[in-house]
Amino acid sequence: MVDWIEGRISGKRHWSQALYSLQIDAPLTDFQAGQYIKVALDVDGERVGRPYSLVNAPQEQPLEIYFNEVPEGPLTPKLSDLEIGDRIWISAKASGVFTMDNVVSRRDLWMLATGTALGVFLSILKTAEPWERFERIILVHGARNTGELAYGETIAELQAKHEGAFTFISALTRDSSETALQGRITNLLENGVLEDAAGAKITTNDSHLMLCGNSEMIKDVRAWLEAHGLHRHKRTEPGHYTTEQYH
Repeated sequence: MVDWIEGRISGKRHWSQALYSLQIDAPLTDFQAGQYIKVALDVDGERVGRPYSLVNAPQEQPLEIYFNEVPEGPLTPKLSDLEIGDRIWISAKASGVFTMDNVVSRRDLWMLATGTALGVFLSILKTAEPWERFERIILVHGARNTGELAYGETIAELQAKHEGAFTFISALTRDSSETALQGRITNLLENGVLEDAAGAKITTNDSHLMLCGNSEMIKDVRAWLEAHGLHRHKRTEPGHYTTEQYH
């Protein structure tokens, strides 16, 4: 049973097409960067809730979620219709283990995201811990077109603050851009383009990877990593990558 607390919409951004972010004023207890909350609305007498990772860091207010509207979905069309001041429900506690606690310190941290999974990595990167534990952080965001490359201001701030330690790479599958790679993340791994763009190799000694987003991307990247001798991190057996899956 979920314990719900009431929140109010304090900000909204329509990035492009079906991509939205909502800012929520709500008294959430402490959480770890990388965790998610459940967000709900009352629909026809029933409370309909779904999990969403937080984009804000633990010390930041308001809370923020980033989502893709699914036209036939039970919740997202109603979330995208919300306006400033509207009521929303969130779970009283955050959950999830896609946090720095489950990351092994090595030289390089690779963060591979597709779509709205970008948000969870921004939450983590706004905290001090990853920068203290890794010499270099490489954030890769796969999207369909340039309109889906959101949070450019936040990424620019991270680049300015951590110059020399942070690399951001975007990859587009249905569009082209002078500043983005062309193709799926998996294909860019297989042909060596991603490592060349980053100026770093993915190795068992130097790399830990965090994978979040489309299930096909995660499946394919895991297969590539395993074929190259990198194994999933377990609490009982330190590995080379951790995953969080969005559908």
